[in-house]
Amino acid sequence: MNLNQIFTNQRTGNNPHTKASRTDFQRDFDRIIFSSAFRRLQNKTQVFPLPGSVFVHNRLTHSLEVSSVGRSLGSVIGEFIHDNYQSDLTEDSKSFYLHNLGNVIAAACLCHDVGNPAFGHSGEDAIASYFDRNENDLKPKFNEKEWADLVNFEGNANAIRVLAQQQQGKDAGGTQLTFATLASIAKYPCEAIARDKKIIHRKKFGFFQNEKDIFLEIAKGTNLISESEEPHIFKRHPFVWMVEAADDICYNIIDMEDAHRLGIVSTADCQNLFFELVKSETDDVDRVKRKLDSIGNDNEKISYLRAKVINALINKSISMYKQNFDKILEGNLDKALLDMYKGENKALQDIASFSVEKIYNHKAVVEIENAGYNVMYELLDHFIPSILKSEEERKSYDTKALKLLPKQFVYEEGSDYQKTLGVIDFVSGMTDNYATDLYRKIKGIDIGMTM
Repeated sequence: MNLNQIFTNQRTGNNPHTKASRTDFQRDFDRIIFSSAFRRLQNKTQVFPLPGSVFVHNRLTHSLEVSSVGRSLGSVIGEFIHDNYQSDLTEDSKSFYLHNLGNVIAAACLCHDVGNPAFGHSGEDAIASYFDRNENDLKPKFNEKEWADLVNFEGNANAIRVLAQQQQGKDAGGTQLTFATLASIAKYPCEAIARDKKIIHRKKFGFFQNEKDIFLEIAKGTNLISESEEPHIFKRHPFVWMVEAADDICYNIIDMEDAHRLGIVSTADCQNLFFELVKSETDDVDRVKRKLDSIGNDNEKISYLRAKVINALINKSISMYKQNFDKILEGNLDKALLDMYKGENKALQDIASFSVEKIYNHKAVVEIENAGYNVMYELLDHFIPSILKSEEERKSYDTKALKLLPKQFVYEEGSDYQKTLGVIDFVSGMTDNYATDLYRKIKGIDIGMTM
């Protein structure tokens, strides 16, 4: 890929450029911060149930931390490209890599989870399973590619839709971000029917059929390498690896710290796991030990080690990105940066294995996943059968159900696929609390007027 042609300030919605003190890529970051989709992440589960008496991360705080890590990765790697590829770069490109790559990665990290439903990954599973379990009734209403979108519902693809599609009565282009930022969150740049779990950039999918034309514009504007046009399959954009690394660094480490604060993981276990990783990446173990011994509070000990671990993983990710830069530009790297490192570092392997056993299968986590699955499934079942009926077929209960749908999610003149996506937009955008409250009301568990 040509380093001069993989970024652009072109935006969705053909939004005209205006002179401003901020760069186009800084404006992306600010637009995301002030968007309602980002704001709703404050009440979406990361791993542990919300809210509680002990502070744990939600999707919003997770995204802010990922963005901070991503800015560091982008800034250092931008300097690396600027300093080592001078002869290949135009003056505009030199300025971009030196001053703005960090902004692009920070913005992309900030919005990488905006397409994720409430209740963590169980929300995604509930949406996909709803269509799978109702295949006999629903599948005939959609073509093959549309059906693949629905039975494989994916938060990454939904993020492109949330950020770029035009809702009823709203501006074209959605949040109107630059193609550079949108390309950076496209971990799986292919259609749903091209999914292949053995291939890193096709383990899931990156856009719905409804946003295919938008995605093709993004791909063209950032010169994504095409592997196939039917179905559409692209190789990852080089910036994606930094966004993915920032996300992987944060959730691998922060989930452990949250589990410690909740008493799920002992101080000894958490400290030993973190210290072993720090020890594998530092030449000054004695200084780290002395600092630990000087801290009396257990939570502060873990916070100190967490910071050291994240710093070590940032440095390692930068090193691995540089080492694999040619493969990344060619689109031929077949593992995530942190997965590559995990293969050679036992301490990180131990953290991952411990997390699966003690955290992700903990009763509190499994309970919220089960509850979330049922809430999301039932909400879809309340709206989708009704929205797919013609006006002549609708009964009184169908009409009543649809009155609960906000107007921006109702596409009465659209296809069955577009009507269904409108309902999914509504349900997937809900916070944990809102989804739970609406579920309780439509099921008759809570009855009465609330203002």
